Amino acid sequence: MQSPSSKTVKLTMAQALVRAMVAQKVEIDGVVVPYFAGVWAIFGHGNVAAMGEALHGARSDITTLRAHNEQGMVHAATGFAKASRGRRAMACTSSIGPGALNMVTGAAVAHVNRVPLLLLPSDTFANRMPDPVLQQLEDFGDGTSTACDAFRPVSRYFDRITRPEQIIPAFLRAMTLLTDPAECGPVTLALCQDVQAEAFDYPESFFAERIHRPRRSRPDDYELDQAVALLRAAKRPMVIAGGGVLYSGADTDLAAFLSKRGIPAGETQGGKSSLPTSHAMNMGGIGVSGTSASNEMAADADLILAIGTRLQDFTTGSWALFRNPDLKIIGLNTQVFDAAKHRAQPLVADAKAGLAALSAALGDWRAESGWTGLAEAARGAWLETASRYTGLPAPNQQALPSDAQVIGAVQRGALASDVVVCAAGGLPAELQKHWQPERAGGYHMEYGFSCMGYEIAGALGVKMACPDREVIVMVGDGSYMMLNAELQTSVMLGHKLVVVLLDNHGFGCINRLQQERGGAPFNNLWCDSQEMREFPAIDFAAHARSMGATSEKVANLPGLAEAMQRARASDRSYVVVIDTDPVATTDAGGAWWDVAVPEVSIRPPVNDAHAQQVTARLNQRVGD
Repeated sequence: MQSPSSKTVKLTMAQALVRAMVAQKVEIDGVVVPYFAGVWAIFGHGNVAAMGEALHGARSDITTLRAHNEQGMVHAATGFAKASRGRRAMACTSSIGPGALNMVTGAAVAHVNRVPLLLLPSDTFANRMPDPVLQQLEDFGDGTSTACDAFRPVSRYFDRITRPEQIIPAFLRAMTLLTDPAECGPVTLALCQDVQAEAFDYPESFFAERIHRPRRSRPDDYELDQAVALLRAAKRPMVIAGGGVLYSGADTDLAAFLSKRGIPAGETQGGKSSLPTSHAMNMGGIGVSGTSASNEMAADADLILAIGTRLQDFTTGSWALFRNPDLKIIGLNTQVFDAAKHRAQPLVADAKAGLAALSAALGDWRAESGWTGLAEAARGAWLETASRYTGLPAPNQQALPSDAQVIGAVQRGALASDVVVCAAGGLPAELQKHWQPERAGGYHMEYGFSCMGYEIAGALGVKMACPDREVIVMVGDGSYMMLNAELQTSVMLGHKLVVVLLDNHGFGCINRLQQERGGAPFNNLWCDSQEMREFPAIDFAAHARSMGATSEKVANLPGLAEAMQRARASDRSYVVVIDTDPVATTDAGGAWWDVAVPEVSIRPPVNDAHAQQVTARLNQRVGD
């Protein structure tokens, strides 16, 4: 509560919010920097007057960034936070109605990926005098309902600011969540547009500099003892490395832990690059789109140490991957919700702190040499297999290149410092199997929400977080068509991206899944679209040039390799387009995925697929 002697300053609510944001700092490796790296803004009625004026007044203290699509700017903010390991964040402000609702999908991406994001959608008038205002939704049975209520299920914290003084406790609560490793995610402060412009005598203490320092929670003694006992009793232990390893900065700690203990590890999509590909115990990606090495070890493992992972169905093969009836799980996670999943022994702690405690308690304990040897052999066999899929095509190859061959061509010209970015379609599976990062953060996959359209916008945020690293976007034509406008933003802001656009003329990944589950090819590839009157021969290179990027289309893999060198030398975003085979995929590795198949159909392939699904479900761990 404000005391009578407190010094105050009269500001609008929007001005007070921006000033409070500027005051937030974070200490990273001993260096104090602003917590908010900028504010993405698309102005409209509801935020152009009050929030726009506030941001203009603070433009020397916090950067305002203009985007072309509200969803895209949220993806950029999410990519920045994810690449910053959750230690810094950005904010996004929009108008009411469609501007606000365009941000909801992006909010869900941040929510699933557990990264901080501050959303400031404008809302209707708190005083309700002009109701219904332009773009306002009206609920016949609820006078308090607005479009911004759609943010509630995709926000860690939601608040509607209906009086100017409410921003004080709301913003303090927002910062508590944004900087909490266990609770962080998107925070939504819906700002009623009249309240944004209203003034209040704010206490100067609200604007005092605050330096946030990432919290490292240490494990409970009892939980640690239980985890150590389980590890010591295990004959075939395995680690699953999730995104929490990277958020914690525990990548080198994990590598040392595995080397000392002789334990193999599989990486989730979020955790890939937490280990160098060259690490002897790195089995590669695990699960539905994982390697044979990782999945073979997982099938036999009697203990899983799951570090910083949500254990979603792609990681666990819909819980049919683990075949050992004596399997035990240790959940090392900052969030108890994740740590205790599937009857795991929770070890609630920061990944770095938890690994340190485990290592100290385990002493010289190692996994049995035979198990370590099996892992080394499985790893070697997989790398040999993978090289056949990603290698140069045979001289007489007539078919279009596969995704794996394109990945191989890009990888051969890449540097260890490069970051590859992807999100949806068939590429995530091929990249989890075949991309070989050597540096932490070299693999940036948004596969928690697998959001088509994230790729270019998210990569823009990655580049802003990692300006010294080459950021390579691998994207299919389907995702590119959904959201590509932030390519122009990358040119406008001078944040160069290298985009490899694989054109298979439709949604090739879902076309394959459709047929694998007995369906007829229908409505996914252009050629299977029921009402198509003309084949859409899209000139993606010309489209990219129209947005200011340099671009070219190549005819084959040697041409791709040469184009990638030109792209690397370019001083602006560069798009390389190549036609690819919509059918060819890596059939080695992988695991079953539970996708609902109709129980009854007039088509025999569907009935056969359902019978196969029923059989496969017998391997699911009931009750886990």
